[in-house]
Amino acid sequence: MGSINASDVKVVKADGLTYFTPANNAGVAITEDINSVPTLFRPLKIRDVTLKHRIVVSPMCMYSAEPDPKSPAFGALTDYHIAHLGHLALKGASLIIIEAQAVQPNGRISPNDAGLWDHDTNSAQFVGLKRLVDFAHAQGAKVAVQLAHAGRKASVSPPWVAAEQGVRSLRAESSQFGWPENVVAPTGGPDMVWSGGGAEDKQYHVPRTLSTDEVKDVVKAFAASAATAVKAGVDVVEIHGAHGYLVHQFLSPVTNKRTDQYGGSFENRTRIVREIASAIREAVPSGVPLFLRVSATEWLEGTDVAKESGSWDPESTIKLAKELPSLGVDLIDVSSGANHKDQKIDPHTSYQIDLAARVRKELHESGVHNLLVGAVGLVTTSSQAKDIVEGADSYPGIIKDEAQAAESLVSGSEPKADAVFVARQFLRDPAWVLNVAKELGVKVSVPHQFHRAL
Repeated sequence: MGSINASDVKVVKADGLTYFTPANNAGVAITEDINSVPTLFRPLKIRDVTLKHRIVVSPMCMYSAEPDPKSPAFGALTDYHIAHLGHLALKGASLIIIEAQAVQPNGRISPNDAGLWDHDTNSAQFVGLKRLVDFAHAQGAKVAVQLAHAGRKASVSPPWVAAEQGVRSLRAESSQFGWPENVVAPTGGPDMVWSGGGAEDKQYHVPRTLSTDEVKDVVKAFAASAATAVKAGVDVVEIHGAHGYLVHQFLSPVTNKRTDQYGGSFENRTRIVREIASAIREAVPSGVPLFLRVSATEWLEGTDVAKESGSWDPESTIKLAKELPSLGVDLIDVSSGANHKDQKIDPHTSYQIDLAARVRKELHESGVHNLLVGAVGLVTTSSQAKDIVEGADSYPGIIKDEAQAAESLVSGSEPKADAVFVARQFLRDPAWVLNVAKELGVKVSVPHQFHRAL
């Protein structure tokens, strides 16, 4: 063995930071044959972005932003968010989706939510986002923003504040920096107050109906926020169309009673998704991936409310999903529920994974292979994560021929999803990516500073 020349040993500084730290890229499978490792740890290329593996950090609201509109830090991400999400980047996450960022001030869930409506590159919102993105990139992670509007679920206190009062949700009044007079919905009025039932009844504000022009302003706001996010270095944009927030409220006949072009028929109720997706695609470079999170079902099938008005169900989701590639959407992020108190959910381990699997299977059976599917919900173990994506192809649209696709469906070998979205498990175990790799026997890279712990 030859001697080591000290002059040949270098520490590579991470790009994009004003301070020194080594460039890291944890979580990458170390192998000469990537096909020898489980699909979970194989790269996934979406447009111009390549994820180093298939484990994605799902967005999680932290309720930790400045609530005072008079403060220059209003709605901005802070060092807290760098510590929280940056640690997940350091520990090997492939893509980190930042918590819901409101496209308009009244689109926040709580006064303490983050926003991205200030498009000045000197603003605290832009600077805070860019600092987080730069740090995550220095650790080898990609970053997405989830752009959102809470609609009728807006202007509530952080959940731990409500818990102190013995309820799940608690209205935020003007004295708590809330905006009770400007909570909006596709259809407003007392009958449209969100309620989870029981003790939290009447813990939300009465929404007002958005005018047609205001709906168009919401569409423009999504596009403007997407453009600002990309300018700050964000790699991926996700539209939040799930969980009873504004876009979901438009999709569902339960909450959308409009008589203009945004209400009534399936085509009209889904118009806002088509317009937002198209506006974002025009506002960002063609290489930026676009995701859409949906509630694949409201879990209202068979209920009185569904019998009366219909509901948003798996069939509706699949019908919409088939249109998404033509709108420039690359991945559908499949969640569920949260739009009506009468929802009937049996939250077993795979309840949402099964929804994702159904969406993916029916897309492929109908010949739609260029829309990826993300699965989320109660994923806590390495075996779960591995099985969800096992056999999924690396590139959208470049997959098995039709005969092979049909054979895999019959044999039951078709993957349930193309990527795994994980949230709460990362709160329990920030090193979950590295621990999953160890449990699956996959050798992966670790942060340079952590080598002594190997």
